[in-house]
Amino acid sequence: MKKICTILAFIMAVLASVLAVLPSSNFAIYPTLAALIFGFIAFYLSKKTGEVKKIIQFSILLSLLALGLSTYKSFFTETKMSNTETLNTTETKPKDASHETLENQDNEALDLKD
Repeated sequence: MKKICTILAFIMAVLASVLAVLPSSNFAIYPTLAALIFGFIAFYLSKKTGEVKKIIQFSILLSLLALGLSTYKSFFTETKMSNTETLNTTETKPKDASHETLENQDNEALDLKD
């Protein structure tokens, strides 16, 4: 059980640190929490036997660094919107065209009634 938790903690810590440096660093929180949970379980189990391995401490430290980096990036990274004027103009064109066709249909319907 201790070996499985140690391996899972190390894999999740490496995955979290890789995800933390990518632009979408918000996804790094889930493997970080998993790495911390598995790391603390492995640390607790190794404390019971009396031998604490350095890889357990390293995986906990690596996951804490990934958590800190992803938290920092989520607070201090500003999302920038590109040119939204083109989106606004494309949204108004279909509305204008639909209004014109409705007006034409209304005019045609009135002409047919007369």
